[in-house]
Amino acid sequence: MADRFDISLRTIYRDIRSLEEAGIPLYGEAGIGYSLVDGYRLPPVMFTRDEAMTFVTAEKFMEQFTDVATKSSYQSAMYKMKAVLRNDEKDLVENIGDSIEIRKRAENNPKALTNTLDRLLQSISEKCIVEISYTAFNSKDKTQRRIEPVGIYYENLFWYVIAWCHLRNEYRNFRTDRLLNITITDQKFEKKHPTLKEYLEASEKEHKLETVVISVSKKISPYIQSEKYRYGFVSEIDEGDNTIMTFQTMHPDGFARWLLMFADQAQIIEPIYMKAQIRELIDGIAKSFNF
Repeated sequence: MADRFDISLRTIYRDIRSLEEAGIPLYGEAGIGYSLVDGYRLPPVMFTRDEAMTFVTAEKFMEQFTDVATKSSYQSAMYKMKAVLRNDEKDLVENIGDSIEIRKRAENNPKALTNTLDRLLQSISEKCIVEISYTAFNSKDKTQRRIEPVGIYYENLFWYVIAWCHLRNEYRNFRTDRLLNITITDQKFEKKHPTLKEYLEASEKEHKLETVVISVSKKISPYIQSEKYRYGFVSEIDEGDNTIMTFQTMHPDGFARWLLMFADQAQIIEPIYMKAQIRELIDGIAKSFNF
């Protein structure tokens, strides 16, 4: 708390004593910290105008990029937040919402579950094994799996869950919109898992990243700014009429196919073998279209 609010420990202890003297039921435990007695509730917190507007912005993201259950929970929290605002701030929050819009570029799977994220987070919190039905990429076959979720993350327009898969006996990455059914069991996790951050960092070190350097005409570079992060963008250098862009990717084949979109305005600096990849792709396109 002292670090968070940039104050001294003495001030923290003094404020704790002031709360106790004011009748707030606090208790402390060495090595643990201070807590409110269970059942006691603080009066409503008053938010500033800027904080309230931030909540409205976050609500727009929650509406578009989470499932129905999570969105509903956030909307419930927003109702409570709005209830403690002053009248002029309530009017501001209501009006500002019409001035914020989040537009998605891809539609979710219409068959996706409405409570996936909620169930996964509950599983992680309670450390309970989950049973799922899952359809993998480019497959219509369903597999029944028992998994132990480690964490969820959002990337490239989709939510993913990292989980220990009992069927494969290893950690796997599942795209949540491909979950056809999800049931939380009473069985507790069998393994001790790393945190999501630890897993992702270790995974990045384990998988070899291919460095790709390309020279892109400045005429086209503005049109790939939003896409470049999907393909492992690292840095760029201004060089006259061109921009030298460096990427690190685990999927060189996918990168080569993306590069074809603007290949007439780009050159491959490294790796050299990618030039042959591009040539093969172009030959394949020519044959497909009878050129």
